[in-house]
Order: sequence, then structure tokens, then C-alpha cells
Amino acid sequence: MTLILQAQDIRKSYGQGSSKFDALSGVSLAVEAGESLAIIGKSGSGKSTLMHLLALLDEPDGGSLLVHGKDATTLKKRELNHLRNEDFGFVFQQFFLIPNATVLDNVVLPLTIAGVGAKERRARGMAALERLELADKAKSKAINLSGGQKQRVVIARALVNNPKVIFADEPTGNLDSATGAVVEDILFQLNKEQGITLIIVTHDAELAARCDRQIFMRDGREDKAGI
Repeated sequence: MTLILQAQDIRKSYGQGSSKFDALSGVSLAVEAGESLAIIGKSGSGKSTLMHLLALLDEPDGGSLLVHGKDATTLKKRELNHLRNEDFGFVFQQFFLIPNATVLDNVVLPLTIAGVGAKERRARGMAALERLELADKAKSKAINLSGGQKQRVVIARALVNNPKVIFADEPTGNLDSATGAVVEDILFQLNKEQGITLIIVTHDAELAARCDRQIFMRDGREDKAGI
């Protein structure tokens, strides 16, 4: 068993004084390499906050977080950037695509940020688009795509660095049920066939049930009884 992430009693609050809000009130979990994990709960349960902390997009106020066995607080900026840009891939409900840029340019954005050369960027970007059956859209502008196509572009962008972990926050939230099912199938196929660890935040019980394991959140804590 190889643990990628270990969180121990992590806490996160926002605001101060009377307006202080405890988004997470002490959550512990461990994530194994290659598993699929659903973090499930209603709006305001703390599930997205938990994912942002696990993905190193934010820092906890208390508790500890280990990444590959190393305390996240000891990671240098270069190491953090490497993890976010290469080990981790992100798929969000909001597509965060550059509307008037081409599909290929959107997909290779992480490589551009990392300083990868143009020839290698194109090769890796096209390979990712091939996997998502979108190679024919490489020169199209993102603004002209359907919702399902945009989400597949987002997945291609998440894959372009061959990540070890994909974090997906409500990945089908903006899609109709049929298109959402296609996107779900793609994510679980990547998990099963490529061994990519999949961490999904959702309020959809059916999507959560497809994962190897579920963590139920309520009011900033893990709800051991389930929702």
C-alpha cells in the first residue's frame, strides 16, 4: 500500500470574530495510490475546502498534511509548484478555459507555464486530445465548443503532464445527465487503466457510489454514519 496523501485533524476557518466560519473542524483521512475516492456532502459541508487543502491550493489552519510522506509545510515553493503542475491534475465544475484561445493552447497551458518547448508542448497536447477523442478540435476556439466538449478539454489539460492524482470538483455539475455520464466514464477509465488516483468532490450519490470509497462530510466534519 502506497499512501499519496495523509491528513490528520486538519482544520480551516474563514473570517474573524463574530463572522468567523469553521469550514473544516478536524478531518483525518489517507489516500492510497490508484484508488478512487469520493468526498460527498451537501453545499457548505466542507467538501470543496477539504479538496483544496489536499490539492495544496490552500493551507490548513491546524493539523498536518503529508504528501508522499512529507509534511506539506516543509515543501519549498519549487516543490509545491512541481506537485501542482506535474503530479496533480485538476477538473472543476467551472471550465476555466480561455474562450478565444484554441483548444490546443488551452490544453498545453500547464506546459507553457512550466517552460516546456513549443514542439514538445504540441506533441503532448495532441496526445492528450487524442485520448479524449478531440484531436479534430485542436484548432477550434474554446468558446465554440459544447459543454461536454469543454469538460473533455479540461480533462485533457489535466492529463497533459501525466499526473499521479486527478482532483475533480463537481466535474459533471454543469452537464446534462447523458454528457455527464460520458465524462464520468472517462475519469473512471483513466483511474482503472492508467492507475491515476481519482479524488472526486460531489453531492451526487450515484457518482460517489462508483468510487472505491466514500467520505461523507457534514458541517465541516466527516460524518461516519453517512448522509
